[in-house]
Amino acid sequence: MSRLAGALLAATVLAAHAASQDAAKLHGKRPGTLEIRNAMVVRGDGAPPFGPTSVYVHDGRIVAALDGDAEAVIDGTGHWLLPGLVATHAHLHEAQAGIPIPMEYQGAIWLASGITTIRDLGSAQARSLRVRSRADKGEFPSPRILLYHQLGAVNTPAEAVARVRAIASAGGDGIKLWSNVNYPPEVLRAALNESNQIPLRTTAHIGVGECNALDYADAGVDCIEHWYGIPDAALRGVQDFPARFSYSNEVDRFREAGNLWRQTDPDKLEAVLQHLVDRGVAWSPTLAVYEASRDVMRAQNQPCFREWLHPALEAFFSPSLDSHGSYFIGWTSADEAAWRENYRIWMGALRRFAELGGTITTGEDAGYIYLLYGFGLVRELELHLEAGFHPLEVIRHATYDGAKVLGMSDTFGRVLPGLCADLILVRGNPLENLKRLYPTGCDEYVDGKASPTGAVTWAIRGGRIWHGPTLATTVKDIVRQAREKTASGR
Repeated sequence: MSRLAGALLAATVLAAHAASQDAAKLHGKRPGTLEIRNAMVVRGDGAPPFGPTSVYVHDGRIVAALDGDAEAVIDGTGHWLLPGLVATHAHLHEAQAGIPIPMEYQGAIWLASGITTIRDLGSAQARSLRVRSRADKGEFPSPRILLYHQLGAVNTPAEAVARVRAIASAGGDGIKLWSNVNYPPEVLRAALNESNQIPLRTTAHIGVGECNALDYADAGVDCIEHWYGIPDAALRGVQDFPARFSYSNEVDRFREAGNLWRQTDPDKLEAVLQHLVDRGVAWSPTLAVYEASRDVMRAQNQPCFREWLHPALEAFFSPSLDSHGSYFIGWTSADEAAWRENYRIWMGALRRFAELGGTITTGEDAGYIYLLYGFGLVRELELHLEAGFHPLEVIRHATYDGAKVLGMSDTFGRVLPGLCADLILVRGNPLENLKRLYPTGCDEYVDGKASPTGAVTWAIRGGRIWHGPTLATTVKDIVRQAREKTASGR
């Protein structure tokens, strides 16, 4: 071995040793002061990156400078520092397919994927409040959790008002409007009027029925999930459902959803999008969760499943009419072709919505339809890129715009002094390749060989530091132990 090669090897070993020491010392801790040195910074608001530079944290907030030396130092050489990602559509799952899912599993994957804030839409209220309390104390790895409880099946304006008030008094952060069909106009208006007076922010999964996206916008909703209600408002009449269709059958429902966007009138769709923008309604499209519909084989065989997929999700994903979103029974090539056309029109509408001035966020809806927590949000970013957005716009959707829709852009979502230190440090440049945000990282081609790159090295939520590789080990250990328990029948 040459002297130069030996010196490089020694430097690599020392750097690895220092990194392992930092991980052991900092993982899960919240130092009073922190310096992140020599990192490239992506601010999150669409501005270009700058650096290398240092970013300072004091008492959980970003500051312009420190008075004295930092208690903790992280070397950001070769890394890009971004605001923590915001998942505006997420679910806290206690179990799937009757198999328990530990919260530590979900929380660690989310942080390892760079997600420092989630908007939980509709989990069991009492449990989710307990989970949020534990997360805020740092008792387990977890993003910041905002709880939007479901309005549920209310039938009268009085019931809607009472339910909104109950959610507010219990400590909910917002309301998710969702029912199996739809709310009648008077119930919808009562719920949203009460929410806006409290105020509680709102988002909607719009069922097929009397009210569409225009009605929800006029009643004062803040955000629309998925796409439901938007193309419905731009039809030339009603959707062309076949005579055998049943809305209660998920195979029917998702199959015909794949034929919806092509039935819209382009001029009416333009008017719908403009109306939503005029009313200040944001859009959380969750492109990733429906991607299996356009390529089910890809979805069923994701490499990350080998080490990261909990047996509860593996069982839940098996095609079955008993599990929501596991509808791939008799799925055909024609269904996939229809959904690919669906995506083409849907992405075009999303891009046009942005051009008109609309705000777009990133949500995953993972735990359904072959989508794994965390990985689903990174895939969502890739699909925003496919829709035609610049990488800086994609990052803005996932950071600053997410914070704006949550009403918290003065709290987090950008790398700016005064804001909470919700930050992620990524090995390599994610603007160059969004795959660098996956917890598994990715390979790049260097001198004719594959070289590993990417992954979140450090995730910081409100100044509390989590080491990405340690989080990954935690997840894999949980999965391995759960598989052993399932195999033994315990």
